[in-house]
Amino acid sequence: MLDAIVWFFQNIAMSFYNFGYAVTHPGLWLDWSDKQAIMRFVYYGGSKEFFFIVFTTFLMVTIYGLWRNSFMWACVRALEGLANTIGRFVAWAGLLMVLQQIIIVFMQRIFTAAEISFAFGAPLTKDVSWWAEELKFYNALIVTLCATYTFVQGSHVRVDLIYSKVKFRTQRSIDMFGSLFFMMPTAVLVWMYGWFYLWRHLIVPKPAASHTLEKLLKKSQAMRWNVETIGFSPNGFNGYFLFKILLITFAGLVFLQAIAFFYRSYLERKEGPASAGKYLDKDSLGAGEEAYEGTH
Repeated sequence: MLDAIVWFFQNIAMSFYNFGYAVTHPGLWLDWSDKQAIMRFVYYGGSKEFFFIVFTTFLMVTIYGLWRNSFMWACVRALEGLANTIGRFVAWAGLLMVLQQIIIVFMQRIFTAAEISFAFGAPLTKDVSWWAEELKFYNALIVTLCATYTFVQGSHVRVDLIYSKVKFRTQRSIDMFGSLFFMMPTAVLVWMYGWFYLWRHLIVPKPAASHTLEKLLKKSQAMRWNVETIGFSPNGFNGYFLFKILLITFAGLVFLQAIAFFYRSYLERKEGPASAGKYLDKDSLGAGEEAYEGTH
């Protein structure tokens, strides 16, 4: 037990050095003309060193926010604003998906075209089956990048067994516990597994979470790009590596939203019921929505 505690605080202390070294030596992991730099980037993106840098930053921001609640509220507004901005922009992919599906049906059934071209500067010409499979990407965009936006808007389906029956401050305590022990660990696990899952479809030799930095640096001599471009059909969508990028982006956004939710829950618990929904930027459908809410 003592060894585990010592290990924990040693990694927190080392996180300051690791962060400083990474910032002052960016070429060691950002100069992708060097294969060793790519391998360092792969290793550190899913490493305990990176985890403790993020964890220590969270601790420092939280401690300062406990002292200055105005700073914590600013963090809440910034993180929720990020989720809202991304979500509101990406939500338009739903309309794009519908319009593209209509075009596919017209071109296939009425004009019996084998290919469709979209011109945005340089024309993009692909088989109809490519465009049909590419609709999955729009769906993935909405699911992964609008998840935190939906959470901020309070639009996720919730199963409530005891939450609505307890006092306001107890509700906020439950929210704080959930963000710390459910949202954050889940986001970290998805990131850790998703990170190497992504890179295993981008480069060879394939990296693994169990590989040490030294082993990856040795493998860098034989490293080459091998981006996944295999579709489910011969002429189908071939950008499935993009789904892996969306997976880790989703994990990062959920982790940030967990921080925002923890801070908001703490501040609302401290300030009382009058602070519920403070600074919350929620979308509205207008008078029709208000009338509907008034009847329930």
